[in-house]
Amino acid sequence: MPLQHHLNLSSQGTSIKMLFTGYLTVVAIGYMMALVQILFTHGMADGKFGLSIDDIVYSYYGKRSGSILESKLNGSMKVMAPEAERLKIIQWVKKGADKDVYQTEIKPIINKRCVMCHSPASGMPVPDWTKDEEVFKRAEVDTGASFSSLTRVSHIHLFGIAFIFMFVGLIFSLASGVPKVLKATVIVMPYLFLIIDILSWWLTKLNPMFAWLTILGGGAMALSFAFMWVVSMYEMWIMPRRHPDYRDALLDE
Repeated sequence: MPLQHHLNLSSQGTSIKMLFTGYLTVVAIGYMMALVQILFTHGMADGKFGLSIDDIVYSYYGKRSGSILESKLNGSMKVMAPEAERLKIIQWVKKGADKDVYQTEIKPIINKRCVMCHSPASGMPVPDWTKDEEVFKRAEVDTGASFSSLTRVSHIHLFGIAFIFMFVGLIFSLASGVPKVLKATVIVMPYLFLIIDILSWWLTKLNPMFAWLTILGGGAMALSFAFMWVVSMYEMWIMPRRHPDYRDALLDE
């Protein structure tokens, strides 16, 4: 008969529990901050607060009836300039983004309201609007995220989120009160739906009908994270301390 491990969360010493709790707490706060960031970026793509199918379509497929600049000024960047200046830029875009008008009327607004963030000095991953060609590029028809930006963001998310869930799953794997099949399913869920989530960005870029997959992938990842987090914290700090024996090992495995 194969050797079974006898470890479980409730039997760990205080130092190990504090180590696991500290990690889970920081990761949970990071997860919430990521959700807030999504609400203030993708969640404002349609000009309304809150994530919707339209937000996902506009972010990845684009709003083909207008430009990226117009979409941002009506969405997440709406509060960054007074109404009069914002409408002046939008009208400039709608009239064809004339270069002469840009130099005399629009560029001063860009320099005053936008360049503080849209410049290399800010260190932010945003277009450099100290270069006029970058502004004109965003005044073209909005086709959503570029394939190069999707490639960059996809590999960052795949590596980073997989790394986070490896440790969350490792801690959760020591839970003794969860049936084997359910435990294995919950542990593998984040990886499966992470792939679905990333794939949905590329599919939505090609066809907006796939936008619902992004909601499915992100929602399932959040549910699996919440389940593992709550069970792990419960077994460490609320469940009565259990000294593992052979029967516990059989149930856990």
